[in-house]
Amino acid sequence: MVEITTRSVTFRVNGEQASGHEARPVGTGPFPGVVVIQEWWGLEPHIKDVAERFAREGYYALAPDLYHGQVTEEPDEAMKLTRALDRDLAVKEIEAAIRHIKSQPSSNKKVGVIGYCMGGGLAFAAAINSRNVDAANPYYGGVPNPVEQVERIQCPVMAFFSATDRGVPENVPVLEQTLKRFGKRAECRIYDAPHAFFNDRRPSYREEAAKDAWQRTLAFFQQHLS
Repeated sequence: MVEITTRSVTFRVNGEQASGHEARPVGTGPFPGVVVIQEWWGLEPHIKDVAERFAREGYYALAPDLYHGQVTEEPDEAMKLTRALDRDLAVKEIEAAIRHIKSQPSSNKKVGVIGYCMGGGLAFAAAINSRNVDAANPYYGGVPNPVEQVERIQCPVMAFFSATDRGVPENVPVLEQTLKRFGKRAECRIYDAPHAFFNDRRPSYREEAAKDAWQRTLAFFQQHLS
């Protein structure tokens, strides 16, 4: 198993300071990078664990703290935090996290983004708004609205959805058609599993779907980031 190191890091965003949880293999690299984008709960143990899983697979991973220290276990509070989030700033912080990884001597200068729930939507937003994203893998983050903004995506995309999420069965085909119309390198997959099926600390976890998605994620990033 790959030996890893973890720490809290800070990086600059528009002259201000942002922070996150960093996990990377021990050694000089060069390593591909991945920015892990939180669910609506905040930068909690599951997201930190996902970053560490990537590190054990040979990635320089960074999970930015988009709530700036706030974490919750309560859905009502998570909803409030989500609604209060400055999404434009969050995308800038994701962009800054990408630049932080690419600036490291042990980086191979290729960085993907992956996000879950709220973070899935932000992974799409980062791919739409940043030229620094080399691959994007949103998990159950919904379909971008308006969908035509995917025309601005410059990187490969693999998006996973839950069949139980409202608006998914009817909107994902529209997303696929739009991505194809604009000539994007993209794949969409709908899992017959509940929202947040990848989170193994929640009742929504579904082992079969989570394992299949993880293997597809690793193959996708291996293809586009190595």
